[in-house]
Amino acid sequence: MALLQISEPGQSPEPHANEKKRAVGIDLGTSNSLVATAHGSLLNAGGAGEGSDGRVEVLSDELGNQLLPSVVRYISHADSRSTVVGQQAKIAAAEDALNTIFSVKRLMGKHVDDVNNANQHAFPYEFFQRPDGVVAINTAHGPKTPVEVSAEILSVLAERGRHALGGELDGVVITVPAYFDDAQRQATKDAARLAGLHVLRLLNEPTAAAVAYGLDKQDAGVIAVYDLGGGTFDMSLLRLSKGVFEVLATGGNSSLGGDDFDHAIMEWVCTELSLDSQALTPTEERQLLIVACDLKEGLTENISHTCVYQQHSICLDRDQLANIIDPLIQTTIRSCKRVLRDAKIEKNEINHLVMVGGSTRNLRVRERIGEFFERPPLVDIDPDKVVAVGAAIQADILVGNKPDSDLLLLDVLPLSLGLETMGGLVEKVINRNTTIPVVKAQEFTTFKDGQTAMSIHVLQGERELVDDCRSLARFELRGIPPMVAGAAHIRVTFQVDADGLLGVSAMEKSTGIESSIVVKPSYGLDDESIAQMITSSFEYAQTDIAARALREQQVEASRVIESLSSALADNGRALLTDEEYQYLSGLIVELEALAQQSSGDDIKSMIDRIGKESEGFAARRMDVSIKQALSGKTLDDAMS
Repeated sequence: MALLQISEPGQSPEPHANEKKRAVGIDLGTSNSLVATAHGSLLNAGGAGEGSDGRVEVLSDELGNQLLPSVVRYISHADSRSTVVGQQAKIAAAEDALNTIFSVKRLMGKHVDDVNNANQHAFPYEFFQRPDGVVAINTAHGPKTPVEVSAEILSVLAERGRHALGGELDGVVITVPAYFDDAQRQATKDAARLAGLHVLRLLNEPTAAAVAYGLDKQDAGVIAVYDLGGGTFDMSLLRLSKGVFEVLATGGNSSLGGDDFDHAIMEWVCTELSLDSQALTPTEERQLLIVACDLKEGLTENISHTCVYQQHSICLDRDQLANIIDPLIQTTIRSCKRVLRDAKIEKNEINHLVMVGGSTRNLRVRERIGEFFERPPLVDIDPDKVVAVGAAIQADILVGNKPDSDLLLLDVLPLSLGLETMGGLVEKVINRNTTIPVVKAQEFTTFKDGQTAMSIHVLQGERELVDDCRSLARFELRGIPPMVAGAAHIRVTFQVDADGLLGVSAMEKSTGIESSIVVKPSYGLDDESIAQMITSSFEYAQTDIAARALREQQVEASRVIESLSSALADNGRALLTDEEYQYLSGLIVELEALAQQSSGDDIKSMIDRIGKESEGFAARRMDVSIKQALSGKTLDDAMS
């Protein structure tokens, strides 16, 4: 008798335990992008893998190129349209600057005002603002958003994965800078969705590097990850122990990278050639940036390097390069110092310094950062590829190919999350550097008698006042039962998922009514704000403490004024003499005047004085309330 193996329609007859799912890790970079896969994900392609045991393969195109320039060119002819991605687009950039999109990662999640006001080098493109405020770029194919441009890059990388793995992808892990905010992360997920990809997780780039080094080296201890790419900089401190990767602290700048090195060198070239950099055409600027990049990269192998621009010979040596880029490197060192302080880690406690990102190929960068951390940097894995390697390892685990893996990633929030309270104060619900995913809740109450609704204003940042933080979202909770001020209990819950995306809900506990929002802001932080949000919290620490103390006293003054005014209006004339009534009314006027001034101590003293002076009035009101409650009742009724 023959045995037949029966399977459900559409399901493989192979045992589930032997099935391997197709997953890749994608490093979506500012200058270059890569895709990699772990051997557990049905790898069919040959070639040497990255890492010490060759587990991971960085996938190549048909010409053997692993790096895909993050460049998209939109071409339009009389009867046809086409899109070119990668090296061919990069080559054509100088001749078609307006339709060839570079460094689109810097525009992800941005509003057009952010681009216009950003403290960064102007893009040569013609920008267009959509009705929803999202920035777009005018191209030969019409307006294109950064999400659409990024989707073109992701589509090419995904096709490499499909070709290597022999079928549709079950999931991808895409890396993002640790300092990407909610809007930038959501824009990245939207681009992946547009490219037809299922995102298993967004993974912070420094964490991906730690995955690659930690698993390959079987290391433990504290690792500093210095990640300087084409357009972003991240500095992270991670503790590795028995398969657990914990991010102790992170910092950086989402608008600083190798592009800025190129622009600084271009300015130097313009000075050498007596050119006005502000008067360059888009084509001239792109040509000079190509020269600047060539000069920079040539000095990785040579003491000096020469390029030609419009029959002018330009020579740059390593000492000159150091003078040009040292101010930018120093900016990254300041971020390193802040991260060390946040993590409460001394430099001598760090076991390894990992260099990530193509810009860390620069010898001056390695020299300066090695000097700061007082140790040679690790560059065992190609710094261009290490992030993709870590993403591929994580993708292989998340897709289910390694159910017995004990790898655990504990990322952290780069900025605190909270909400606005009375007086324009910020109450932090989740502090920066909190491990995610995380859920935290806090209870709040009403300010006025009979209040039936509450406005929830969600904020991001480190300062004490609303005006100094970034607004993420607003929503309302309605249907609160009318009660006296302070009687209602409103539970506000913040939930951050593994991708760093935030959901906020508010519930009135006695009725169970609830309102919620998923924070997907239409635009991200402007570049200057990203760079300064952390530094300003240190610079203005003492000022913020004083300002918060004053606001708290002003809020308390408002509460006292509201309460006493209401009491006087209810039965002040009945319970007080005219002299007493006028005296207490005068104290209210005096407190109102003090509350507008800048002395919290004076306001507090006046609040204490009103409390003492109104004790007799409060006692009389209490007596009236008791008499009213007992009116018409026998002693037995009152005792029951």
